Amino acid sequence: MKRLKIWLAACLALSLSGWTSNCAAVENTRLVQKFVKKMVNKHHFEAATLNALFKSAKLKKDILKAISKPAEKHTPWYQYQKMFVTEQRIRGGVQFWRENQQTLAVIAQKYGVPAEIIVAIIGVETFYGQNSGHYRVIDALSTLGFFYPKRSAFFLTELENFLLLCREEHLNPQLPLGSYAGAMGMAQFMPSSVRTYAVDFNRDKRRDILQNHADVMASVGNYLARYGWKTGQPIAYPVTASGEKYQRALLSKTLAPDFSLAQLQALNVILPAKSDLKLRAKLLQLEQEQAASLWLGLNNFYVITRYNHSALYAMAVYQLSAAIFAKKEFAHE
Repeated sequence: MKRLKIWLAACLALSLSGWTSNCAAVENTRLVQKFVKKMVNKHHFEAATLNALFKSAKLKKDILKAISKPAEKHTPWYQYQKMFVTEQRIRGGVQFWRENQQTLAVIAQKYGVPAEIIVAIIGVETFYGQNSGHYRVIDALSTLGFFYPKRSAFFLTELENFLLLCREEHLNPQLPLGSYAGAMGMAQFMPSSVRTYAVDFNRDKRRDILQNHADVMASVGNYLARYGWKTGQPIAYPVTASGEKYQRALLSKTLAPDFSLAQLQALNVILPAKSDLKLRAKLLQLEQEQAASLWLGLNNFYVITRYNHSALYAMAVYQLSAAIFAKKEFAHE
């Protein structure tokens, strides 16, 4: 306990400057005190140090604005695709793969997840570490936990996990930076995901998802494997359909594969030859500039949506991964 007090005191002694005019201090509200009491009783934190930490935390108004309009819900596919499946990200993915090729091969073999999928997720999330976020995680999670009632419970749970993670990994809770939602590191893990899925691949007794490429790649592979990635199975592919019966399959709001290929075929979805009709898929309609296109997302596509609950996100990862793989293979010819 004495070591914990010293560590927290040292962390709080550090100060950061340069906050923008859109932020204000997190006030000593009843919700803050309820959270502090929980952390004291459940996890044996010191009330005084937590109160000092939250006094230093900032309410960020631009975070509240950003959370209300996520790109996945307000951007048509043809625009979303142009943001993430770009020549620059493809080239960057090939370079990242080559720089980490041996380690990535071991990780892909261990978790059964293709290397290009792991690379593409890191590419979509942070452009291979170039843009991992500029908000302090403590500010983001405090803002959303205490001042965003719609999802307060979720973000307070993440704030709890963040403080536990900092204690476990000996991190100063004032320093880690991340997204406006509190996602951290090259692969943008939420704190609960770091604690559950992050891997100490190089065995240095740290799960370093902020800077260590091996830990980051292994953590992504482990995350997808734990959510049910099936090695060797297809991810997604385009299809066509005739008539209007297929539209019944578009009514479901779930991202899970909710129809067997046999059922979709009966709805006049035209499948590739020799398709395994026992497999299940989600029929997707993606908005294009002139018309819509139809795709099937199978189990592994659904697994990618567990990383970010968006069909657009999963499709961007899949298409970027395919482009990276093709460019890397072409370069060897």
